[in-house]
Amino acid sequence: MTHRIADLRTTLAGLDSLPGELVRVREEVPARFGVSARYAQWAGAPAPPPTGPGPAVLFERVTPESGAASAVLMGLYGTRRRAAALLGLTPAALPFRLLDAVASPVPAVHVNGEARWARTSYAPDLASLPVPVLTDEDAGPYLTLGAVLATDPETGVRNLSVHRMCVQGPDLLTIWMLPGRHLERAYLASLRLGKPLPVAIHLGLAPAILLSSCCPTSLVPEELDELAVAGALGGAPVELMPCRTVDADCIAHAEYVLEGELLADTLPENPSGTAAMPEFLGYRGSAHPALPVIRVTGITARQGAILQSVSGPGHEQSILLGFGMEAAVLDRLLRRGAPVVAVHCHTAGGGQLMLVVQWRHKRSAEDDARVREACQAILAEFRMIKLVVAVDEDVDLESDQDLWWAMTTRLQADRDVVVLPDQEGFRLDPTQATSYSPTLSDDGRTAKAVFDCTVPYAHRERFRRVAFTPAEEQPSPAQRLPAGLRLP
Repeated sequence: MTHRIADLRTTLAGLDSLPGELVRVREEVPARFGVSARYAQWAGAPAPPPTGPGPAVLFERVTPESGAASAVLMGLYGTRRRAAALLGLTPAALPFRLLDAVASPVPAVHVNGEARWARTSYAPDLASLPVPVLTDEDAGPYLTLGAVLATDPETGVRNLSVHRMCVQGPDLLTIWMLPGRHLERAYLASLRLGKPLPVAIHLGLAPAILLSSCCPTSLVPEELDELAVAGALGGAPVELMPCRTVDADCIAHAEYVLEGELLADTLPENPSGTAAMPEFLGYRGSAHPALPVIRVTGITARQGAILQSVSGPGHEQSILLGFGMEAAVLDRLLRRGAPVVAVHCHTAGGGQLMLVVQWRHKRSAEDDARVREACQAILAEFRMIKLVVAVDEDVDLESDQDLWWAMTTRLQADRDVVVLPDQEGFRLDPTQATSYSPTLSDDGRTAKAVFDCTVPYAHRERFRRVAFTPAEEQPSPAQRLPAGLRLP
């Protein structure tokens, strides 16, 4: 089924009609600690308990440092099933759809945005926006879902990507860019030319666009525009219009657009401490001593604009990161001819470090080795993935109970756990340090492991699972959608 790209408000209108999917908080809530404290009950691991997957929550009256109260949205992607259903898909189907979108991109188009998406200009005063402060250790208010659109001045390739940005003044933001990624390369190219890089920062976008912006480079290469992937995923071209204060494009339907320039100047992320904001693995983040600065030159917004945000260590951010990684892993496995059914980047690993792979039931003894070889190849190719759990197609990879059942009854540690020592890893995992594990050759390296919970071919008759309905009538986990979540 093809779904035309919808703006954020159309998405929320669809949820409004479904019981329990959208909570509206109408009393006044402060942006500083208030939003995060109220949302914490639903944040979900890796946030500390008691939390759990929950509804999307629209705080309708959030008070900023100055100015009038306005709306903040949290938790839209707070469950995998809802996140996928926003595009009319199941969690298992979404990575396959992403692969199709990468293979058949739909380029963005320029439109007369004023005719369809009325926007109002505001002074570049970040204190007037309801940007949340999550914890009392944070460096300040953070944009946690700010999607930055910029064009590389040397290659002409456009990039859309989400970055953490801390408010440092009325018109200043610091931005943390992963080294070597597309936005940093465009920024460095602009510095070589002696010019600032024009950027448009978007808050409040259609699901197809935001999900596409979170895809890893292993899935969306540098020469491919994420907006074209979003157009294919959403079923219609993304509509662009010119910014008003910088020479750049912006996405016409965005709730907020912060126009600005990425400067050569740097500032400390936290001038008065060492903490940044909570990281997606659940631990306190460390502030960078010097980060590039964005000078905001103008703000445009739709009437009654909604600022979308995430809780740094929450379930939602892990889901957003996970779907793109799943598609990238699927691509590699399918190219190898591996008998994969579905993959799931588990939120317990921040959507990156823990991967569950569902395999077709084995057809020969050779499949025992093929499964393990493919799992080890994943660990070797994907730096972020630390653990791979392999399960058969009768296991619901979206169910933690089913995963633990498979781990308990289909794994013997001495024969079914494969350890790959001293591999390239990810420094934000505190175990990936020589001070924790002296067997590692350097910080940011890690031991990786495969937990093979698939049934050996020779023992398949002993592991037949009870079925309460005939197999031809029983939907597979990949076919299940929560009732009522097929959105228009």
